Amino acid sequence: IKLGRLDSLELGNLEAQRDWGYAEDYVQGMHQMLQADTSDTFVLATGRTQSIREFVDMSFAAVDMQLEWSGRGEQEYAVDAASGKTLVRVNPRFFRPAEVDTLIGDAGKARELLNWTPATSLEALCNMMVTEDIRRHEVGRSW
Repeated sequence: IKLGRLDSLELGNLEAQRDWGYAEDYVQGMHQMLQADTSDTFVLATGRTQSIREFVDMSFAAVDMQLEWSGRGEQEYAVDAASGKTLVRVNPRFFRPAEVDTLIGDAGKARELLNWTPATSLEALCNMMVTEDIRRHEVGRSW
């Protein structure tokens, strides 16, 4: 994968922890819910959290770029380790007023009663997202 021209990416709270998951896995889980003998309430989640910062590192690693982070809080930024170019900055405009620090789901009930588990790792999901974003950029479309 070759990365074209990239301007600085601006993000909010890099400390926020999220339970990242692939929509196709969740749709499969919803289908399994509909096939159950009795209706019930289920949570579909990976049970794994990663910070926004870690996801950004993973995204750049998908195109063989390593980030070096500097600063703290609203002054935090990341540069490409090879070129020194600033690629990521924190922008206070993107902080959510009611930020939830950690979001993680427990899919134990879905695993036990539906035999559902997410099939796509976070690393695979990240690679798919980066690859697709690059493809869309190359063809000049956002969809």
